[in-house]
Amino acid sequence: ASHPHQSPERRAELISGQQPFAVILGCSDSRIPPELIFDQGLGDVFVIRTAGEVVDNASLASIEYAVDHLGVPLVMVLGHDSCGAVTAAVQGGEAEGHLGSLMDFIRPAVEQAREAGEGSDLLNGSIDNNVFNIVEALKSSQPVLSEKVEAGELMILGARYRLDSGLVEILE
Repeated sequence: ASHPHQSPERRAELISGQQPFAVILGCSDSRIPPELIFDQGLGDVFVIRTAGEVVDNASLASIEYAVDHLGVPLVMVLGHDSCGAVTAAVQGGEAEGHLGSLMDFIRPAVEQAREAGEGSDLLNGSIDNNVFNIVEALKSSQPVLSEKVEAGELMILGARYRLDSGLVEILE
């Protein structure tokens, strides 16, 4: 299968710089590569991937760079079905090594789902809550992102990739 924007001409264009149309903050899960899901090529999307879409200082700085210096007008936080990081947070327990920082970040989404009475759908509620929490955190991130959102220069939205259908659903 061929993918768009991978020709020698396109690579030559990109030598002088990049102008991606969106930032996609997604999970590191090997089943959800954003460039393939959205059928995008070189230079089209600015992708940041961490387990559970967890935002740390480096990923936030990367988003700010894309928005402030590259002029990207859209940030999508992309969650997905069967997320291992969210599953681990739902199951609880102690995480070894640096995994604890991931669990600490995701745990509020799990607690929100429990409080909302998600019950048997605790995992799915937690996955969506995690995306919503990240979207809200990015919208209020000062000074860069919050100012761009308030000025109407930046849209930040959440979405969820469905593994079974391959479709992306915008979360509202």
